[in-house]
Formats: sequence, C-alpha cells, structure tokens
Amino acid sequence: MATSAAGHAGLAAGKWSSLSLIEQLANIGSEVSRAIKAHEAGRPDRRDAAVDRGLELFDLTAADDRWRGARRREVLRAREQFCALFWGREREADPASLNRYFLHFALAARRATGRA
Repeated sequence: MATSAAGHAGLAAGKWSSLSLIEQLANIGSEVSRAIKAHEAGRPDRRDAAVDRGLELFDLTAADDRWRGARRREVLRAREQFCALFWGREREADPASLNRYFLHFALAARRATGRA
C-alpha cells in the first residue's frame, strides 16, 4: 500500500496529545470506516490513503505517554485487527465488528461535546 505524505502532520505536532482517548479512538474509527468502505467499493487508492492515515493515528495514540498498560494494549490490539483486515488471512478480522467497536467511541465523543 502507498504511503501518504499528507497524513496528520499537525496532529503529531501536539494537537493529538490534547485529545482524550475517546476522541483519539473516534478519529481513528473514522479512518477505519473510510478504509473499509473504500475497500468494499473497490477503490484501492482511497483505501490505501485511509489505511495510511489510520495507521498514523494508531501510532500517535500508542506513543501517547498518557496511555499505558491496558489502554495502550487495547489500542495496539485494535491496530492489529485493522491490519488483519487488509493483510491477514481470510476471516481473521471482521470489518463489521471493527466498525461497531469504533462507533461506540464516536458516540461517546459526541456525547462528551454535547453534539449527540
């Protein structure tokens, strides 16, 4: 898959670490959802860009010093499942299950900001 140079450079500069874990996971979920939809639509260019952005956000979150232990392990486990969608064996990961997992964070983030 191609590497996106655009990515989330501004987020790496510090904004990402100002977000709560729920907000970070909600944003990751947006990229996960985009990658899955693009893959299902047969749009490899869009899928690859979304996968690159998603992996960058996973890595920024895993590198956040606030998340240690079980929280960091959960982020890395979700990253592993995301990678298994595109590079794993068949049935190793379920796209609907991963979408449902991240939907909970999106809803929680919206509730926290009063937009739900």
